[in-house]
Amino acid sequence: MTTRDLLRNQLTTQSLAPAARVNGTATGTTVDLRGFDAAVITVSFGAYTDGTHTPSVLQSADNVNFVPCVYGTDLDGPNNLTAVSSSAGANTTQQIAYIGTQRYLAVVMTTTGATTGALSAASVTAGFPHNGPTM
Repeated sequence: MTTRDLLRNQLTTQSLAPAARVNGTATGTTVDLRGFDAAVITVSFGAYTDGTHTPSVLQSADNVNFVPCVYGTDLDGPNNLTAVSSSAGANTTQQIAYIGTQRYLAVVMTTTGATTGALSAASVTAGFPHNGPTM
């Protein structure tokens, strides 16, 4: 049986660096999907202390004008990205597929009611490259 090399057929880019998030909105670095036909957004939570931490995804055709992705139209999966507001969400990972048509994505974390917050990070994995391998 042949082993397939997934490493060179996808590209993972960090959008939100791992950090303790407190009140406010953190918008991640833009990820360019040029040259790929699919993407998965991964949001990871670490230790949780307090607050509500709500992940979302923005999309853009021109890397200037961003609009929110809509579950069912631009995002797909068994569940939408969900807010973490208790220790039950600590040390968890959420994933959702991007099925929209825009070239650029950015992950956003909106935090309210936090004193010390929670650890979180997000990345976008682009797959089905037009030209592989990607590395």
